Amino acid sequence: MSSLNFPNAGVFPVTRLRRLRYHPGVRRLTRETILSPDRFILPLFVCEGEGIRKPISAMPGQNQLSIDELVKDVKEIEALGIGGIMLFGVPEKKDAVGSDSMSDDGIVARAIRAVKDVVGSEFLVVADVCFCEYTDHGHCGVLKKHGPGEEDWDVDNDATLANLVKQTLVMARAGVDMVAPSGMMDGEIGAIRKGFDDNGFERLPIMGYSAKYASAFYGPFREAAESAPRFGDRRSYQMAPDAAPGQAMREIAQDIAEGADIIMVKPALAYLDIIRMAKDQFPGVPLAAYNVSGEYSMTKAAALNGWIDEKRIVLESLGSIQRAGATIIITYWAKDVANWLR
Repeated sequence: MSSLNFPNAGVFPVTRLRRLRYHPGVRRLTRETILSPDRFILPLFVCEGEGIRKPISAMPGQNQLSIDELVKDVKEIEALGIGGIMLFGVPEKKDAVGSDSMSDDGIVARAIRAVKDVVGSEFLVVADVCFCEYTDHGHCGVLKKHGPGEEDWDVDNDATLANLVKQTLVMARAGVDMVAPSGMMDGEIGAIRKGFDDNGFERLPIMGYSAKYASAFYGPFREAAESAPRFGDRRSYQMAPDAAPGQAMREIAQDIAEGADIIMVKPALAYLDIIRMAKDQFPGVPLAAYNVSGEYSMTKAAALNGWIDEKRIVLESLGSIQRAGATIIITYWAKDVANWLR
């Protein structure tokens, strides 16, 4: 039997690889992919009101939470040993520029302050940085006209950068521990980094949504964050799913050059190759992956129909994301997995 060119390969019956599988203790000792809740970040959706726990129909088990309910959940999340949360705001009023996100009295600013009042200093509060949840048109920044038609509008990249700086400074003043810009605007990391440095927040880290694809897997999120575009789509600023992998590496390299402290690939499961490539090309940079709403909802739907074992599927899926190279996983299953692993 050939050794298959592996330097340490042996030949049956001298080599029996099943020796590493017969005993559960041996299987445990030889594992390399070990999930840990302190490497998870749980996305949460915060809305106006009091006593609100509004189920998200497309994402069974997930809710929009008013700030008082959010605080209750965060105490439980911290007790489970989960690494942190990522906040998405759902304001009561939206406008063309997403003013709520740039206000010290906006929904996310108030949510950050409320959470920071009840958690320990080691618990991480991350805020998503974008405008799609806050604008009445559902796009990720300031719009500009580019043609005669009613829907001939696109996001003005450079005008949006100034507003991103305003949004992130609001979050910084509220006490956020990290920001995560998700709009895929060229130059956004550099603009935010300069804004932080110029205003005394040079220690605040930035996690860039560095390789974010215009994916069909985001559908359920749009209900959760009430962020569906009123017209058009986001393909002019998010990456095409069929783009050359090297384009993702260029995006990541640009974010790192501009000051990103952590890089991210989104979605996760359909882009494990991109995660692996990023890990290999940027080995010294912490790498996150976002296990997105569509990945969550498909598994939930199949589990609710009794077609799959949810626990086994989830652990296998998250394990594959980690094995591909992500050391941080943003996932809606963080609480479930934390409980399963206990």
